[in-house]
Amino acid sequence: MRILLINDDLRTSQGLAEFLQRSQAGVDVVYTTEEGIECANSQIYDIVILDISHSQEKSLLLVDQLRKAGNSVPLLMLSSLTETDDIVEALDAGADDYLKKPFDLAELAARVRALTRRKGELKEDKISYGDLFLNKSTCEIQNQKGDSTRLSLKEFSILELLLESKNNVLKKEKIIEKIWGGNSDAEYNNVEVYISFLRKKMEQLGIRTKIRTFRGIGYSLELS
Repeated sequence: MRILLINDDLRTSQGLAEFLQRSQAGVDVVYTTEEGIECANSQIYDIVILDISHSQEKSLLLVDQLRKAGNSVPLLMLSSLTETDDIVEALDAGADDYLKKPFDLAELAARVRALTRRKGELKEDKISYGDLFLNKSTCEIQNQKGDSTRLSLKEFSILELLLESKNNVLKKEKIIEKIWGGNSDAEYNNVEVYISFLRKKMEQLGIRTKIRTFRGIGYSLELS
C-alpha cells in the first residue's frame, strides 16, 4: 500500500510517516497543497492523508481540485476543527473521512485500513485478459482450465498494474513509483527481474497472453 501524506508541519509529518511505515505501508510526504495535487494526480497512491494545520481553506481547495479532476483516490482529512459544520463542509467537498485532532494513532491506522479496504471492494475479485486470469483474493494467476500458481506480492502488484493498463504501455517509471515508491533506489533491472518471473509462471501454465517489452519504455499485455 502506498500512502501520500500532505502535511505542512515537518515534525508532525515525520512522526506520522514513521508510524505508518511500521504498518508496512510505503509513505511519501509533501508539505504544500501544490505538491499534494501534483503527486495525488500521479495515480500511484492508494490513499491520501491530508493535514494542512494552518488553513482549512487550503485543504478544502485541494480536495475540490482533485475531485473535479476526476481523481477518486480515498482521502482522509485530519483537522483540529471539531465543529459539525467544519466536518460536513469537508465531507461535502469530497473527503471520504474526517479525523479530529488529537487522535489515537491506532484509530488513524484503522481508518486507513477501512478506506483502502472499501476501495478494494469496489474492484472485481478476479480480472482477466485473454486466457490470463488474476485472482486477487488468493494472489494467484490461472489459465482457462483453472490451473493456477501463486504469485509473490511484487509479482502480483506488477501484474495487476499491467491488467489495469491492458492495451496501453505501462512505463517502468510508474511501476517503480507504485511498487517500490518514489524515493526508492530500485532501478529498471529490478522491474525486469520480476517481469521475467511472471513470464516463466505464465509459460508454465500455458497461458498464451504475453507480456510485451517496449525497449527503454515499459511493458504491455498482448493477446496471441
